[in-house]
Amino acid sequence: MELLEILEALNETHGPSGDEGGVRAKIEELARPFADEVTADTLGNLIVRKKGDGPRVMFAAHMDSIGFIVTHIEKEGFLRVGRLGGIAPKEAAYAPVRFKNGVRGVFVPEEKADFGKLKLDECFIDIGAANEDEAKKLVRVGDTCIYDGPVRVTGDRVTAPYLDDRMACAVLLCALERITRPTRDLYLVFTVQEEVGLRGAKTAAWWAEPDVGIAVDVTDVDDTPGSEKSGTTKLGRGAAVKVMDSSVICHPQVVAKLEELAEKEDIPVQRDIMRAGGTDAGAIHTARLGVRTGGISIPCRYIHTPAETASLEDGAACVRLTVAFAQQ
Repeated sequence: MELLEILEALNETHGPSGDEGGVRAKIEELARPFADEVTADTLGNLIVRKKGDGPRVMFAAHMDSIGFIVTHIEKEGFLRVGRLGGIAPKEAAYAPVRFKNGVRGVFVPEEKADFGKLKLDECFIDIGAANEDEAKKLVRVGDTCIYDGPVRVTGDRVTAPYLDDRMACAVLLCALERITRPTRDLYLVFTVQEEVGLRGAKTAAWWAEPDVGIAVDVTDVDDTPGSEKSGTTKLGRGAAVKVMDSSVICHPQVVAKLEELAEKEDIPVQRDIMRAGGTDAGAIHTARLGVRTGGISIPCRYIHTPAETASLEDGAACVRLTVAFAQQ
């Protein structure tokens, strides 16, 4: 399958932090034909192994997304929710949402709310229920929902609710199919609960005990009007080799090797530094006695909104760089 096809398949799945069963099942289905082993650990990480004779390398892409969890059902049938991960209510305002059971609704601010300082407890989800009893037939307290939107393509640009981090999952799945002669013992790990504290990567890295870890994730950009310089990358400039973010300072040997391979294989690359935010690399590099860790990043605009936007060509460059590292 091609990158876009995989993105479209993954976008249809349910997988907010702590409730990743739907996306895990789809990734397992897509990975099995190209894997030597596929297992899931207790926390829910999906571990896909491609055997090789060299050192252990763990690639990690988190399969969870941000989302909402129902905390209260009001007598009028509206839902109050808590956040799963870094959702800003102002960025989520009026976004369509869907529950795992197919119920759909919209995330709405109260009319009296100050939109500039919007708080989560000033918002609700409208699922079209007339009252509390009707709402309780559709959802329960503890049910989770996610943004409900399609994958849209304009030229090289792709826009979807959850490129973070479904695009990186698609990159690893494409790479898995293309890795024909691994020179490393490869563990492609699709982690859980990254958005709430890199939790899945902690247990996966402890179990895999890799010699090298590579986190594959989206990264912030510096190419939009009014940029606050939170990131260093630009759409359309290729794969991004992570140097650091708030969770990790990448091992210089890994950074150098990724850049060396990119030059050798004529893969367009740029350097990735994020002032805020982290990736699974933050958990991997401190596992056991420490792991040489780096990152392959996909530049992405409007992260954690319903309209995340990236370049398909950048994604393809990330696939090539992943394959090159696996077959060096």
